Amino acid sequence: MDQSMPHTVDSLASDLRALGLAAGDVVLVHSSYRSLGFVAGGTQAVVQALLAAVGPDGTLVVPTHTPDNTDPAGWRHPPVPEAWWPVIRERTPGFDPARTPSRYMGVLAETVRTWPGALRSDHPQVSFAALGRHAAEVVAGHPLDDALGERSPLGAVYRLAGRVLLLGCGYDSNTSLHLAEYRQAAPPRAATGSSLRQPDGTSRWATWVDVVTDESDFDRLGADFDATGQVTTGRVGGATARLMPQPALVDHATAWMAAHRH
Repeated sequence: MDQSMPHTVDSLASDLRALGLAAGDVVLVHSSYRSLGFVAGGTQAVVQALLAAVGPDGTLVVPTHTPDNTDPAGWRHPPVPEAWWPVIRERTPGFDPARTPSRYMGVLAETVRTWPGALRSDHPQVSFAALGRHAAEVVAGHPLDDALGERSPLGAVYRLAGRVLLLGCGYDSNTSLHLAEYRQAAPPRAATGSSLRQPDGTSRWATWVDVVTDESDFDRLGADFDATGQVTTGRVGGATARLMPQPALVDHATAWMAAHRH
């Protein structure tokens, strides 16, 4: 281990402030906890540091997506036998914001999701959790067919002039870029489905049509945005961190996709 001392709530909060995170900020965080190095108190300490940096008037937002509650016909990593598909559709418990854990979002996002007072949007595939002053505004009214669009938490963060913090991860994890996909003139759309929890506690499989997302060029797009000078890069604990204004990022990405995607 090449750390001289453990990272702590105070040292991480100091790093975040030095990066530019400020009291009152609405910040959407994507993270790789492992990249931070040894933290005294683990993910609890990291969340406390983030909350300390944005203060009581700030808002902390994380993705709490559930890609395992999607149509198994589209699963590729790994696929499952076609004979299983009906069973998965019929027997998967309906998405419950309070009970359904996120998957592949990292332990920091799960810590925020289960934090006292956290609120979570009710999209069965791409929910977000939030803590703080604007939490209710961020997670309210997340429609099935606008999963990452204007009426999603991403659109709410945009309207609140929020910021994006990439904590030890790259632009391929930068969910806000999907909002730019929804803003294209004619984005591709396809049917999708999930298991939904009903008011009586039973589950029902539902299908709808939404935009098909594609992260394959996000790293290239992100490098182009880095070159605009609107991204602050620094160290938070042992991690390389990027802090950026989400509206500027989305506006840049919207124009970039229109010019580079065919």
